[in-house]
Amino acid sequence: MSPRLTVVIPSFNNADFIDETVRSVLSQDYDDFELVVADHSSADDTWQRLQAYADDPRVTLLQTPAGGGAPANWTRVTDAATGEYLRLVPGDDVLHPGTLRDHVEALDEQPTAVVASSPRSLIDASGATVLRRRGRDWGRRLVPGAEAVRATVRAGTNVFGEPFCVTFRRSALVEAGGWYPAFPYLIDQASYCRVLLRGDLVAVPSLAGGFRLSSTQWSVALSAEQSRQARGYHAELHREHPEVVSAGDRRLGDLRARLAAQSRRLVYLVLRRRMQAGERASGRR
Repeated sequence: MSPRLTVVIPSFNNADFIDETVRSVLSQDYDDFELVVADHSSADDTWQRLQAYADDPRVTLLQTPAGGGAPANWTRVTDAATGEYLRLVPGDDVLHPGTLRDHVEALDEQPTAVVASSPRSLIDASGATVLRRRGRDWGRRLVPGAEAVRATVRAGTNVFGEPFCVTFRRSALVEAGGWYPAFPYLIDQASYCRVLLRGDLVAVPSLAGGFRLSSTQWSVALSAEQSRQARGYHAELHREHPEVVSAGDRRLGDLRARLAAQSRRLVYLVLRRRMQAGERASGRR
C-alpha cells in the first residue's frame, strides 16, 4: 500500500547540511511516510553522504541529470512520490519534531483543503536560530483558496513560507500541472497559488522547521529580480483570474513587492552581521 505522505528532498550541493535535513525527517513521530531524495548532479559529496541511508526501507535515493535548474529536480522527486500527501524539503532546511503529523492531521480534518501551511524559524549555517517565528498568522482556520491567493498578491511576498512549510494534497498539485516554472524565483509561491485555485488552505500554527539563511539571499540583483518576477506573476494572475485578483490587488501587490525587496535586503544585512559576530565570538572561545 502507498504511504499517506511522501516527503521529497531535491538536493544540490548540500553536503554540509544533508545529514541534518534527512535526520529531521526520519526522526519524526509520524510513521506512515516515504522519503524520496534526488541529488541533482552535485559537485560536492552530497551523493556519497546520502548512501548512509540507502538501506533504510523508508528511503529512495535517485539522481537527476545536470541541467534544468530547480524545476527539473523538484519534478524528479515529485514524480516518484506515491503518497496521498506531498511535502518538499530543500536539502539544507530542517523540520521540527511533530510537523509531519500536524500537517497530515490538519488535512485529514479538512477535506476541502489542498494545502496545509505553517510558519517557520530562520536559522544560520550552524543551525542556531536567528529569528524565532516568521510567517503570516492565519489563526488555526480554514482559509478559502481564493482568499489565500489574494492575500499573497496583496502582501507582495510569499505569505505561505518556503516549501518545507507546506504540505499538498498530491492529486491537487498534479491537477494544477505540477511545479510551475514560469517564474523561477517564485516557483514555490506560484505553485501554491495554482493549487489553491482548486481548494482551500488549512493553517497549522505550529512551527514547520528552520529555514537556513545563506549569502545568496543578500544579493541586490537577486532581490530586484524577485520583485520583477513577483510583479510579472501578479499580472498573470489578474489576467487569468480577475475574479480572484483585481486590478487594485495587483497594484497594491506590485508596490509592496518593491518595498519587500528593499526591506529584505536590510533585514538580511542585519542578520548577516549578527551571524558573523556570533561566528567570531565562537572562534574566540
